[in-house]
Amino acid sequence: MLCFSTTLLLAASSLALVSAGDGSQTITTCLSDGVHRLSCDFGVISVQTALYGRADCETCVEGKQEASYTECSTPGALDVMKSRCDGRTVCELNANVFNPSDSCTGRKYLQTQYNCLLANHLITCEHSVAHLHCDEGLVISVYTADYGRRDKTTCIYGRPATQTQNDNCINPTSKVALSCNGKNTCNIKAINSVFGDPCVGTYKYLELAYACEYHDQPL
Repeated sequence: MLCFSTTLLLAASSLALVSAGDGSQTITTCLSDGVHRLSCDFGVISVQTALYGRADCETCVEGKQEASYTECSTPGALDVMKSRCDGRTVCELNANVFNPSDSCTGRKYLQTQYNCLLANHLITCEHSVAHLHCDEGLVISVYTADYGRRDKTTCIYGRPATQTQNDNCINPTSKVALSCNGKNTCNIKAINSVFGDPCVGTYKYLELAYACEYHDQPL
């Protein structure tokens, strides 16, 4: 399907922020050379929907530029966004994280809807110990945990560049939840012997988000 638009809604590489009625936020980025950035002032990111492609004739179209194949979406965009951004306070990425799709040609954009969940955000560099703690009467409930590397700027002090360049080392793990859920305090070491080694030669870190909840009340 071909369509033409003389209206400019979003210039290339711009960001649009929309607040939905349920408190969610929507970010749209024109990805010719743009950076897609999600952030939470409080809590952590929880991605709800994601589109990489095109859903209309007007978004990210300059002047009379033609936008083709309006109902075009790259498969797996939601999984990519959730694996890279869920449980973080800030998440930045560009089009390089998506595999090219032959069915999705022309100018594309990335549109993500997300919520900010109230949770504690914790990053522990490899070989260090993560300390999870809740106030008296509350217990730990792990939201997300990932042992690997999702950027080039976290846990880099004193490390050679060769150990921090692989930012596609995504390794969600349930081991933190299995060890810590339901406890008031919990310590777990960020080490390969606990979580395995998802990317040999890369210096990793444990990134997790957890909430503190009341014990279930007996019936």
